[in-house]
Amino acid sequence: MSSFDTIIFALYQIYMYMIIIYILMSWVPNIRESFIGDLLGKLVEPFLAPFRRFIPPIMGMIDISPIVALFVLRLAAVGLSSVVGYLTGNR
Repeated sequence: MSSFDTIIFALYQIYMYMIIIYILMSWVPNIRESFIGDLLGKLVEPFLAPFRRFIPPIMGMIDISPIVALFVLRLAAVGLSSVVGYLTGNR
């Protein structure tokens, strides 16, 4: 595993945990209005917004768009790692 793979994987994990924490914060009243909630919202919402636009909530309440967003994020991380590995000759 090259250093580029390590960096890409670390950034992927950090952003994945940010999304998961942001989603879990919706279960606690008024926590998204805190400083951390506001900061996570500014970092995560731009990525989640396109998925929410195209994937409607199931039965009016269950939002599966973060699951699809995490799947796409994983695909992007693996693809970027493969491209960087190919370009640097590590694969």
